[in-house]
Amino acid sequence: MGRGSGTGARGSGSGGSPPEDGSPGIQSVQRAATILSAFTVARPRLTLGELTARLGVSKPTAHRYTKALRAANMLRFDAAAGEYSLGPQILTLAAAVRSGHPIISASGPFLEELVREVNETVVLSVWDGDGPIVVRVDDNANRQVRISIRAGSRLSLESAQGRLFCAFLEPAAVPGLPGRLRRSRELRAELEGIRARNIALNTPQATGVRTIAAPVFRDAGITAAVAIVGTTVTVPPGPDSPMACALARVAASLTEELGSSHAGG
Repeated sequence: MGRGSGTGARGSGSGGSPPEDGSPGIQSVQRAATILSAFTVARPRLTLGELTARLGVSKPTAHRYTKALRAANMLRFDAAAGEYSLGPQILTLAAAVRSGHPIISASGPFLEELVREVNETVVLSVWDGDGPIVVRVDDNANRQVRISIRAGSRLSLESAQGRLFCAFLEPAAVPGLPGRLRRSRELRAELEGIRARNIALNTPQATGVRTIAAPVFRDAGITAAVAIVGTTVTVPPGPDSPMACALARVAASLTEELGSSHAGG
């Protein structure tokens, strides 16, 4: 499939204490993360002016951050074009991410096959303890209307992917879910339906976007969500549509690839 950043108290005592939110150290990390997350597949090269606008700081301040990131090989600068792009250290980090989440590399052929079949954007998300995080996006660049989703985006629990994790994780693993389940009969019924068909759908009002998601299992539980994201015109609404069936088939194949026989439900 969409897309965090006070003055803080300083530590006291002879040994000091870790900086709290809002301290200069935390602010620097947040700004560096903002710069790096500004680069996308659609916008792999950005000017200092664009990065300055993204940070909301002065140009000299933005330049100091880009200089530090270049020294760490996390940014590179094309002097002729006056543009920045991600540096080679990002590739090392990406390899580490793939090693930590084998599903990211294992899912490649399956997501590519699904894109060819349905001609829509396909998204892989994993659970990070608070919600779903998009870790891979595949789409068809030839489509006239595309839904743009950035890897690294955090999705809400109201999204189709969020509902999948709510359905298949233990309630205590999802912040606030036990209380919501006690209060809402409708939510309990919705999650039961998702478990029964291994498909979740979401069509936010007034956005014109529809998402269908299916779970990928590993060992005893859900490890990821595969989703098709498109418009309400191109993505059918039902859980039994040919597109939803194709999604369920690919998610089941990826589950099998990961060595799991878990079928959900």
